[in-house]
Amino acid sequence: MSCHQFIQTTTRREMLRASAGGFGQLALAALAGQHALAGSNNSRGPLAAKAPHLPARAKRIIFLFMWGGPSHVDLFDPKPRLNIESGKPLSGKSVGLDVDQLGIVLGSPFKFSQHGESGIWMSELFPHLSRHADRMCVVRSMHTEGNAHGEALLRLHTGQANLVRPSVGAWISYGLGCESDDLPAFLTISPPRGHGGVQNYGSAFLPAAHQGTAIGSAEIPISKAVVSNLVNKRLNPDLQRRQLDLIQSMNRRHLRETNVDQKIEGLIANYELAFRMQSTVPQIMNLNDESQATLDLYGIGSEPTDNFGRQCLLARKFAENGVRYIQVSTNYTWDHHQKVQAGCVAESKKVDRPIAGLLEDLARRGLLEDTLILWGAEFGRTPTAENGDGRNHHPKAFTMWMAGGGVRAGLTFGSTDDFGCLPVENPVHMHDLHATLLHALGLDHERLTYRYAGRDFRLTDVYGNVVHEILA
Repeated sequence: MSCHQFIQTTTRREMLRASAGGFGQLALAALAGQHALAGSNNSRGPLAAKAPHLPARAKRIIFLFMWGGPSHVDLFDPKPRLNIESGKPLSGKSVGLDVDQLGIVLGSPFKFSQHGESGIWMSELFPHLSRHADRMCVVRSMHTEGNAHGEALLRLHTGQANLVRPSVGAWISYGLGCESDDLPAFLTISPPRGHGGVQNYGSAFLPAAHQGTAIGSAEIPISKAVVSNLVNKRLNPDLQRRQLDLIQSMNRRHLRETNVDQKIEGLIANYELAFRMQSTVPQIMNLNDESQATLDLYGIGSEPTDNFGRQCLLARKFAENGVRYIQVSTNYTWDHHQKVQAGCVAESKKVDRPIAGLLEDLARRGLLEDTLILWGAEFGRTPTAENGDGRNHHPKAFTMWMAGGGVRAGLTFGSTDDFGCLPVENPVHMHDLHATLLHALGLDHERLTYRYAGRDFRLTDVYGNVVHEILA
């Protein structure tokens, strides 16, 4: 019987009697909806998982940050002209700059060769990584602003340097929420203590729940690193739970009275997450459950790869447990104002085997296809000499590479001039990189906004274009 027929052929009393069962179902549905809403607001709050704007190519990002600025012309962007002109003055006008002289050209002491079926050029300093050339997408035309490390680091991590802005990981946490009930969406392993410090993984005006959780800090061996205030040695878990329940009951009462308060919602979510992390984080950070073959793959247990190898293995473990954005940082050791040859040799030895091990391990576990690996730093180095055998900061052109997570494998994108001084083909600004990373995760950088101080803010400010050419 149709709804129209039902109304026409029954009295009001008969209609109520026939539909009484439906009222119960409506009430149950309403209660279930309220319960789900309460559960979301009270237990997960701003950390609740959210659907992306677009179909996602990647579920997570691991950023391998080489603090200090590696020399692109000694690692991934070979320039034979540097060696031909080495020792001669370089005119700015020869590379399109309105400067009489940029300095004295410094040739690269390293041999370059092509690797894989894709023929990607790489320095001899990466014998392990070169075996993964066909998994890599090398972007040679990066450029940014900021000649000083502090400004450049903030632009890399937050998109801006003139105001306190949320970091990339915080925006991703805000846009997608937590995939895991027991871990944050954003973790930073051995983060830099200088050049912006906590701003590089802070949440700024976003709810505090989206700030990155730091494990240790740079220049402290990761084997000795801890998450601050993770364990309460004075109270056992049962007593902590009872204490937390009391505090949360008062927080929830305050939330009901104020109706909507994102700070209180974030506080409730953070308290619950912190309590659960007490059992999960120490277990993940314990490497005793890993086979000796896996430890060897990352170079753990031998020098000079042990420290960065442990960091990369932890990144894999957190990635497979649902963390969406993980940063792994070297010490401040890539800043080669002198002895660039010795510096590149020493630093490459520390990271080459661990990074190759990470790529191999992720691929074996089926995680590389939805994990985007990003390698890079705040800027590159000059083609000219400083202090005789070093190179100065160079934000005008540098190289970053990606792998996995929906990027085009075996691709070299963009190029620089004969001296590696400026991009000449397909330039990619830092804002473009950020827009592309968000896009790979299914986030539209123009729609991922937050209202603050009377305007809508976003990671890319009013700039940035997705570099679709590097996406699979």
